[in-house]
Amino acid sequence: MKYNFDEVIERRGSGALKTDRLKERFGRDDLLAAWVADMDFATPPFIIEALKKRLQHPIFGYGVEPDEYRPLIIAWEKELHDWNIDSEWISFIPGIVKGIGFVINVFTKPGDDVFIMPPVYHPFRITAELNSRNVVNMPLIEKDGNYYMDFEKLEGIKTEGGVLILSNPHNPDGRIWLREELETLAKICKRKNILVISDEIHADMALWGNQHVPFPTVSEEARENSITFCAPSKVFNIPGIVSSFAVVPNPEIRDKFYGWLKANELNEAPEFSYVATCAAYKEGREWRQQMLQYIEKNIMEVEEFCRKELPGIKALRPEASFLVWLDCRDLGLSQEKLVDLFVNKAKVALNDGAMFGDEGEGFMRLNVAMPKKQLMEVMERIKRALHENHSR
Repeated sequence: MKYNFDEVIERRGSGALKTDRLKERFGRDDLLAAWVADMDFATPPFIIEALKKRLQHPIFGYGVEPDEYRPLIIAWEKELHDWNIDSEWISFIPGIVKGIGFVINVFTKPGDDVFIMPPVYHPFRITAELNSRNVVNMPLIEKDGNYYMDFEKLEGIKTEGGVLILSNPHNPDGRIWLREELETLAKICKRKNILVISDEIHADMALWGNQHVPFPTVSEEARENSITFCAPSKVFNIPGIVSSFAVVPNPEIRDKFYGWLKANELNEAPEFSYVATCAAYKEGREWRQQMLQYIEKNIMEVEEFCRKELPGIKALRPEASFLVWLDCRDLGLSQEKLVDLFVNKAKVALNDGAMFGDEGEGFMRLNVAMPKKQLMEVMERIKRALHENHSR
Protein backbone atom coordinates (compact mmCIF):
# COMPACT_ATOMS: atom_id res chain seq x y z
CA MET A 1 0.00 0.00 0.00
CA LYS A 2 1.16 3.52 -0.76
CA TYR A 3 0.10 4.79 2.66
CA ASN A 4 1.14 3.37 6.05
CA PHE A 5 -1.74 2.76 8.43
CA ASP A 6 0.34 0.55 10.75
CA GLU A 7 2.33 3.48 12.14
CA VAL A 8 1.64 3.94 15.84
CA ILE A 9 1.50 7.65 16.67
CA GLU A 10 1.54 8.84 20.28
CA ARG A 11 -1.28 11.32 20.76
CA ARG A 12 -0.98 11.99 24.48
CA GLY A 13 0.12 15.52 25.15
CA SER A 14 -1.02 16.75 21.73
CA GLY A 15 -4.25 18.27 23.07
CA ALA A 16 -6.30 15.40 21.64
CA LEU A 17 -9.70 14.93 23.26
CA LYS A 18 -9.33 11.18 22.72
CA THR A 19 -6.28 10.84 25.00
CA ASP A 20 -5.91 14.04 27.00
CA ARG A 21 -9.37 14.07 28.58
CA LEU A 22 -9.53 10.44 29.70
CA LYS A 23 -9.36 11.32 33.39
CA GLU A 24 -12.17 13.83 33.01
CA ARG A 25 -14.40 11.54 30.93
CA PHE A 26 -13.61 8.08 32.37
CA GLY A 27 -12.18 8.76 35.81
CA ARG A 28 -8.69 7.49 34.97
CA ASP A 29 -6.03 8.20 32.38
CA ASP A 30 -4.29 4.81 32.08
CA LEU A 31 -6.67 3.65 29.34
CA LEU A 32 -6.23 2.66 25.71
CA ALA A 33 -8.48 5.08 23.84
CA ALA A 34 -10.96 3.61 21.36
CA TRP A 35 -13.90 5.94 21.79
CA VAL A 36 -14.34 9.41 20.23
CA ALA A 37 -14.83 9.20 16.45
CA ASP A 38 -11.54 10.35 15.04
CA MET A 39 -8.80 8.12 13.63
CA ASP A 40 -5.37 7.31 14.99
CA PHE A 41 -3.99 7.36 11.45
CA ALA A 42 -1.90 10.32 10.33
CA THR A 43 -3.87 12.91 8.41
CA PRO A 44 -3.12 12.34 4.71
CA PRO A 45 0.21 13.85 3.59
CA PHE A 46 -1.34 15.81 0.71
CA ILE A 47 -3.49 17.72 3.22
CA ILE A 48 -0.52 18.39 5.48
CA GLU A 49 1.53 19.56 2.49
CA ALA A 50 -1.25 21.91 1.37
CA LEU A 51 -1.38 23.41 4.85
CA LYS A 52 2.42 23.75 4.94
CA LYS A 53 2.35 25.50 1.58
CA ARG A 54 -0.15 28.04 2.87
CA LEU A 55 1.94 28.51 6.02
CA GLN A 56 4.87 29.60 3.87
CA HIS A 57 3.09 32.88 3.25
CA PRO A 58 3.68 34.98 6.38
CA ILE A 59 0.39 36.88 6.43
CA PHE A 60 -2.87 35.41 7.72
CA GLY A 61 -5.30 38.17 7.01
CA TYR A 62 -8.93 37.97 5.92
CA GLY A 63 -9.34 35.37 3.21
CA VAL A 64 -11.89 34.48 0.55
CA GLU A 65 -13.49 31.26 -0.60
CA PRO A 66 -11.29 29.70 -3.32
CA ASP A 67 -12.82 29.45 -6.78
CA GLU A 68 -12.22 25.67 -6.77
CA TYR A 69 -13.98 25.03 -3.43
CA ARG A 70 -17.55 24.49 -4.67
CA PRO A 71 -16.63 22.70 -7.93
CA LEU A 72 -14.52 20.23 -5.95
CA ILE A 73 -17.41 19.50 -3.57
CA ILE A 74 -19.80 19.10 -6.50
CA ALA A 75 -17.45 16.73 -8.35
CA TRP A 76 -16.80 14.66 -5.20
CA GLU A 77 -20.49 14.20 -4.38
CA LYS A 78 -21.30 13.31 -7.99
CA GLU A 79 -18.49 10.77 -8.23
CA LEU A 80 -19.10 9.04 -4.90
CA HIS A 81 -22.85 9.34 -4.49
CA ASP A 82 -24.25 10.24 -7.91
CA TRP A 83 -25.63 13.42 -6.36
CA ASN A 84 -26.04 16.42 -8.65
CA ILE A 85 -25.59 19.58 -6.60
CA ASP A 86 -25.92 23.16 -7.77
CA SER A 87 -23.30 25.60 -6.54
CA GLU A 88 -25.78 27.89 -4.78
CA TRP A 89 -27.08 24.99 -2.69
CA ILE A 90 -23.78 24.88 -0.73
CA SER A 91 -22.73 26.81 2.35
CA PHE A 92 -19.93 26.36 4.84
CA ILE A 93 -21.09 25.69 8.41
CA PRO A 94 -18.83 25.74 11.48
CA GLY A 95 -19.54 22.13 12.51
CA ILE A 96 -22.40 19.69 12.00
CA VAL A 97 -23.66 19.66 15.60
CA LYS A 98 -23.53 23.45 15.54
CA GLY A 99 -25.44 23.32 12.26
CA ILE A 100 -28.13 21.18 13.87
CA GLY A 101 -28.42 23.75 16.65
CA PHE A 102 -28.70 26.54 14.06
CA VAL A 103 -31.52 24.75 12.21
CA ILE A 104 -33.39 24.08 15.43
CA ASN A 105 -33.22 27.77 16.33
CA VAL A 106 -34.11 29.06 12.87
CA PHE A 107 -36.99 26.70 12.08
CA THR A 108 -38.52 25.91 15.48
CA LYS A 109 -39.30 27.65 18.74
CA PRO A 110 -38.91 26.50 22.37
CA GLY A 111 -41.27 23.62 23.12
CA ASP A 112 -41.46 22.43 19.50
CA ASP A 113 -40.78 18.79 18.68
CA VAL A 114 -37.41 17.42 17.62
CA PHE A 115 -37.56 13.77 16.53
CA ILE A 116 -34.60 11.41 16.93
CA MET A 117 -34.16 7.66 16.36
CA PRO A 118 -32.26 6.06 19.24
CA PRO A 119 -29.90 4.45 19.71
CA VAL A 120 -28.36 7.46 18.02
CA TYR A 121 -25.51 9.96 18.27
CA HIS A 122 -26.14 11.64 21.61
CA PRO A 123 -25.60 15.33 20.63
CA PHE A 124 -28.85 15.09 18.64
CA ARG A 125 -30.72 14.79 21.94
CA ILE A 126 -28.47 17.09 23.95
CA THR A 127 -28.56 19.94 21.42
CA ALA A 128 -32.36 19.81 21.22
CA GLU A 129 -32.80 19.62 25.00
CA LEU A 130 -30.40 22.48 25.75
CA ASN A 131 -32.29 24.59 23.22
CA SER A 132 -35.51 23.91 25.17
CA ARG A 133 -37.09 21.75 22.48
CA ASN A 134 -39.25 18.72 23.13
CA VAL A 135 -37.27 15.61 22.22
CA VAL A 136 -39.49 12.87 20.79
CA ASN A 137 -37.85 9.45 20.67
CA MET A 138 -38.70 7.28 17.69
CA PRO A 139 -36.63 4.19 18.61
CA LEU A 140 -35.32 2.02 15.84
CA ILE A 141 -36.65 -1.53 15.63
CA GLU A 142 -33.92 -4.08 16.31
CA LYS A 143 -34.23 -7.41 14.54
CA ASP A 144 -31.54 -10.07 14.10
CA GLY A 145 -28.71 -7.63 14.70
CA ASN A 146 -30.08 -5.03 12.28
CA TYR A 147 -31.96 -1.78 12.87
CA TYR A 148 -35.00 -0.48 11.01
CA MET A 149 -37.03 2.72 11.16
CA ASP A 150 -40.39 2.52 12.91
CA PHE A 151 -42.60 4.11 10.26
CA GLU A 152 -45.79 3.04 12.03
CA LYS A 153 -44.79 5.03 15.11
CA LEU A 154 -43.88 8.04 12.99
CA GLU A 155 -47.18 7.81 11.13
CA GLY A 156 -48.99 7.78 14.47
CA ILE A 157 -47.68 11.17 15.59
CA LYS A 158 -50.66 13.37 16.42
CA THR A 159 -48.92 16.72 16.16
CA GLU A 160 -47.42 18.31 13.05
CA GLY A 161 -44.33 20.42 12.51
CA GLY A 162 -40.89 20.29 14.08
CA VAL A 163 -37.60 18.81 12.95
CA LEU A 164 -36.40 15.22 12.50
CA ILE A 165 -32.66 14.56 12.76
CA LEU A 166 -31.60 11.68 10.55
CA SER A 167 -28.25 9.96 11.03
CA ASN A 168 -27.39 8.79 7.50
CA PRO A 169 -25.41 6.48 7.70
CA HIS A 170 -26.58 5.73 11.19
CA ASN A 171 -24.32 6.23 14.19
CA PRO A 172 -23.62 4.10 16.29
CA ASP A 173 -24.53 0.94 14.36
CA GLY A 174 -23.28 1.95 10.89
CA ARG A 175 -26.50 1.18 9.03
CA ILE A 176 -26.82 2.60 5.49
CA TRP A 177 -30.48 3.34 4.89
CA LEU A 178 -32.01 1.94 1.72
CA ARG A 179 -33.48 4.27 -0.88
CA GLU A 180 -36.95 2.83 -0.22
CA GLU A 181 -36.65 3.52 3.51
CA LEU A 182 -35.59 7.11 2.88
CA GLU A 183 -38.44 7.59 0.39
CA THR A 184 -40.97 6.45 2.98
CA LEU A 185 -39.44 8.70 5.63
CA ALA A 186 -39.52 11.66 3.24
CA LYS A 187 -43.22 11.12 2.43
CA ILE A 188 -44.26 10.97 6.07
CA CYS A 189 -42.19 13.99 7.09
CA LYS A 190 -43.39 16.09 4.17
CA ARG A 191 -47.01 15.25 4.92
CA LYS A 192 -46.57 16.12 8.59
CA ASN A 193 -44.56 19.28 7.88
CA ILE A 194 -41.49 17.91 9.68
CA LEU A 195 -38.22 19.33 8.33
CA VAL A 196 -35.50 16.68 7.94
CA ILE A 197 -31.89 17.35 8.89
CA SER A 198 -29.74 14.64 7.33
CA ASP A 199 -26.38 14.26 9.06
CA GLU A 200 -24.22 12.55 6.42
CA ILE A 201 -20.80 12.96 8.02
CA HIS A 202 -20.00 9.23 7.59
CA ALA A 203 -21.32 9.13 4.01
CA ASP A 204 -17.89 8.78 2.40
CA MET A 205 -17.05 5.73 4.51
CA ALA A 206 -19.30 3.06 2.98
CA LEU A 207 -17.70 -0.38 3.36
CA TRP A 208 -17.71 -3.67 1.43
CA GLY A 209 -19.22 -2.19 -1.69
CA ASN A 210 -22.22 -0.67 0.07
CA GLN A 211 -23.58 2.51 -1.49
CA HIS A 212 -24.57 5.52 0.57
CA VAL A 213 -27.78 7.24 -0.57
CA PRO A 214 -27.94 11.02 0.06
CA PHE A 215 -31.35 11.82 1.51
CA PRO A 216 -32.25 14.63 -0.94
CA THR A 217 -31.75 12.34 -3.94
CA VAL A 218 -34.52 9.83 -3.18
CA SER A 219 -37.60 11.91 -4.08
CA GLU A 220 -39.01 15.37 -4.60
CA GLU A 221 -40.42 15.29 -1.05
CA ALA A 222 -36.92 14.64 0.29
CA ARG A 223 -35.27 17.28 -1.89
CA GLU A 224 -37.79 19.98 -1.03
CA ASN A 225 -37.97 19.29 2.71
CA SER A 226 -34.42 18.78 3.92
CA ILE A 227 -31.12 20.27 4.98
CA THR A 228 -28.13 17.97 4.52
CA PHE A 229 -24.84 18.28 6.36
CA CYS A 230 -21.59 16.81 5.00
CA ALA A 231 -17.86 17.07 5.72
CA PRO A 232 -14.50 15.61 4.74
CA SER A 233 -13.62 15.43 8.44
CA LYS A 234 -14.26 11.74 9.18
CA VAL A 235 -12.89 10.18 6.02
CA PHE A 236 -9.71 12.31 5.99
CA ASN A 237 -9.27 12.60 9.77
CA ILE A 238 -9.45 16.39 10.00
CA PRO A 239 -12.25 17.04 12.54
CA GLY A 240 -9.97 19.51 14.31
CA ILE A 241 -10.03 21.60 11.12
CA VAL A 242 -13.68 22.61 10.86
CA SER A 243 -14.68 21.71 7.30
CA SER A 244 -18.43 21.02 7.33
CA PHE A 245 -20.88 22.26 4.73
CA ALA A 246 -24.62 22.29 4.19
CA VAL A 247 -26.56 21.45 1.05
CA VAL A 248 -30.09 22.88 0.69
CA PRO A 249 -31.92 22.42 -2.64
CA ASN A 250 -35.20 24.15 -1.65
CA PRO A 251 -34.78 27.91 -2.30
CA GLU A 252 -37.27 28.94 0.40
CA ILE A 253 -35.57 26.85 3.10
CA ARG A 254 -32.17 27.85 1.75
CA ASP A 255 -32.89 31.59 1.81
CA LYS A 256 -34.17 31.41 5.37
CA PHE A 257 -31.29 29.29 6.69
CA TYR A 258 -28.43 30.79 4.70
CA GLY A 259 -29.79 34.27 5.33
CA TRP A 260 -29.54 33.60 9.06
CA LEU A 261 -26.01 32.19 8.68
CA LYS A 262 -24.96 35.25 6.69
CA ALA A 263 -26.53 37.66 9.15
CA ASN A 264 -24.45 36.10 11.92
CA GLU A 265 -21.28 35.70 9.80
CA LEU A 266 -21.35 31.92 10.21
CA ASN A 267 -21.16 31.08 6.52
CA GLU A 268 -17.49 31.86 5.90
CA ALA A 269 -14.83 29.27 6.64
CA PRO A 270 -11.45 29.86 8.28
CA GLU A 271 -8.61 29.83 5.76
CA PHE A 272 -7.28 26.39 6.68
CA SER A 273 -10.72 24.84 6.27
CA TYR A 274 -10.78 25.76 2.60
CA VAL A 275 -7.18 24.59 2.13
CA ALA A 276 -7.81 21.19 3.76
CA THR A 277 -11.14 20.57 2.03
CA CYS A 278 -9.79 21.38 -1.43
CA ALA A 279 -6.72 19.18 -0.93
CA ALA A 280 -8.88 16.29 0.34
CA TYR A 281 -11.35 16.36 -2.53
CA LYS A 282 -8.67 16.99 -5.14
CA GLU A 283 -6.14 14.34 -4.11
CA GLY A 284 -7.84 12.00 -1.66
CA ARG A 285 -9.27 9.17 -3.74
CA GLU A 286 -6.45 6.64 -3.39
CA TRP A 287 -5.89 7.41 0.30
CA ARG A 288 -9.60 6.95 0.98
CA GLN A 289 -9.70 3.57 -0.77
CA GLN A 290 -6.66 2.26 1.09
CA MET A 291 -7.92 3.56 4.43
CA LEU A 292 -11.31 1.87 3.95
CA GLN A 293 -9.61 -1.42 3.06
CA TYR A 294 -7.61 -1.20 6.29
CA ILE A 295 -10.77 -0.44 8.27
CA GLU A 296 -12.54 -3.44 6.73
CA LYS A 297 -9.67 -5.72 7.80
CA ASN A 298 -9.74 -4.28 11.32
CA ILE A 299 -13.48 -4.89 11.58
CA MET A 300 -13.03 -8.49 10.45
CA GLU A 301 -10.29 -8.93 13.05
CA VAL A 302 -12.68 -7.73 15.75
CA GLU A 303 -15.46 -10.01 14.50
CA GLU A 304 -13.16 -13.04 14.51
CA PHE A 305 -11.73 -12.17 17.91
CA CYS A 306 -15.19 -11.86 19.42
CA ARG A 307 -16.27 -15.20 17.94
CA LYS A 308 -13.22 -17.04 19.25
CA GLU A 309 -12.25 -15.24 22.43
CA LEU A 310 -15.12 -13.16 23.77
CA PRO A 311 -18.17 -15.28 24.58
CA GLY A 312 -21.08 -12.97 25.27
CA ILE A 313 -19.94 -10.17 22.94
CA LYS A 314 -21.09 -9.89 19.33
CA ALA A 315 -19.58 -7.38 16.92
CA LEU A 316 -22.27 -6.02 14.61
CA ARG A 317 -20.73 -5.29 11.22
CA PRO A 318 -21.22 -1.66 10.13
CA GLU A 319 -22.12 -0.91 6.52
CA ALA A 320 -20.31 2.40 6.87
CA SER A 321 -17.84 4.11 9.23
CA PHE A 322 -15.05 2.89 11.52
CA LEU A 323 -17.35 2.39 14.50
CA VAL A 324 -18.35 -1.10 15.64
CA TRP A 325 -21.44 -1.59 17.80
CA LEU A 326 -20.63 -4.31 20.34
CA ASP A 327 -23.63 -6.26 21.65
CA CYS A 328 -22.63 -7.29 25.18
CA ARG A 329 -26.07 -8.25 26.46
CA ASP A 330 -25.25 -11.96 26.69
CA LEU A 331 -22.75 -11.12 29.43
CA GLY A 332 -25.74 -10.51 31.69
CA LEU A 333 -24.23 -7.41 33.29
CA SER A 334 -25.95 -4.20 34.29
CA GLN A 335 -24.81 -1.18 32.29
CA GLU A 336 -22.88 0.10 35.28
CA LYS A 337 -21.02 -3.20 35.65
CA LEU A 338 -20.46 -3.43 31.90
CA VAL A 339 -18.80 -0.01 31.82
CA ASP A 340 -16.77 -0.93 34.91
CA LEU A 341 -15.59 -4.10 33.15
CA PHE A 342 -14.29 -2.13 30.16
CA VAL A 343 -12.90 0.90 31.99
CA ASN A 344 -11.62 -0.38 35.32
CA LYS A 345 -10.92 -4.03 34.55
CA ALA A 346 -9.86 -3.99 30.87
CA LYS A 347 -8.58 -0.40 31.04
CA VAL A 348 -9.94 0.54 27.65
CA ALA A 349 -12.00 3.61 26.78
CA LEU A 350 -15.02 2.84 24.60
CA ASN A 351 -18.28 4.77 24.33
CA ASP A 352 -20.92 3.64 26.80
CA GLY A 353 -23.85 2.41 24.71
CA ALA A 354 -26.35 4.00 27.10
CA MET A 355 -25.25 7.49 26.02
CA PHE A 356 -27.01 6.80 22.70
CA GLY A 357 -30.32 6.28 24.51
CA ASP A 358 -31.94 3.61 26.65
CA GLU A 359 -31.90 1.38 23.56
CA GLY A 360 -28.10 1.34 23.79
CA GLU A 361 -27.97 -0.38 27.15
CA GLY A 362 -26.01 -3.60 26.93
CA PHE A 363 -23.85 -2.18 24.13
CA MET A 364 -20.47 -0.49 23.81
CA ARG A 365 -19.19 1.45 20.78
CA LEU A 366 -15.68 0.58 19.59
CA ASN A 367 -13.60 2.79 17.29
CA VAL A 368 -11.39 0.53 15.13
CA ALA A 369 -9.63 3.33 13.21
CA MET A 370 -6.20 2.61 14.58
CA PRO A 371 -3.15 0.50 13.72
CA LYS A 372 -3.93 -3.21 13.99
CA LYS A 373 -1.32 -3.59 16.76
CA GLN A 374 -3.18 -1.09 18.94
CA LEU A 375 -6.55 -2.61 18.15
CA MET A 376 -5.42 -6.10 19.09
CA GLU A 377 -4.12 -4.78 22.40
CA VAL A 378 -7.57 -3.31 23.08
CA MET A 379 -9.18 -6.67 22.32
CA GLU A 380 -6.65 -8.62 24.42
CA ARG A 381 -7.34 -6.35 27.38
CA ILE A 382 -11.07 -7.01 27.05
CA LYS A 383 -10.37 -10.75 26.86
CA ARG A 384 -8.26 -10.72 30.03
CA ALA A 385 -10.87 -8.70 31.89
CA LEU A 386 -13.63 -11.09 30.87
CA HIS A 387 -11.56 -14.09 31.91
CA GLU A 388 -10.85 -12.55 35.32
CA ASN A 389 -14.51 -11.60 35.71
CA HIS A 390 -15.62 -15.18 34.99
CA SER A 391 -12.99 -16.60 37.35
CA ARG A 392 -14.44 -14.81 40.35
